[in-house]
Amino acid sequence: MSMEFLVASGIGLVTACGIYLLLRGRTFTVVLGLTLLGYAVNFFIFAMGRLWPDAQPILSEGPLFADPLPQALVLTAIVIGFATTGFVIELALRSRHESGGNDHVDGSREAARRRGRPGQS
Repeated sequence: MSMEFLVASGIGLVTACGIYLLLRGRTFTVVLGLTLLGYAVNFFIFAMGRLWPDAQPILSEGPLFADPLPQALVLTAIVIGFATTGFVIELALRSRHESGGNDHVDGSREAARRRGRPGQS
């Protein structure tokens, strides 16, 4: 099994888990799904930068140099993703407060009753 297959499978697994969590009905799992999708995209961008052992991070006299742009993009995406996650969590808490303790994405108590969870309205 090659390393490329393992990296692609890892990215695919994290993406699949993020999409599964996004399709759930609760706001917390949607936030977790968005976070996992962000991690999958960051991992994909980082993997596209390739790993060059014993290579300089800037241009040098040798023919082998590493591209620092993917690392910079991933670091920027991590900071932006953290801020966005905090904002989405605040929106979810505000939505739960406004809807009377209901944390379903669609906001209806009838959807919880139809699913057979009368105690979690």
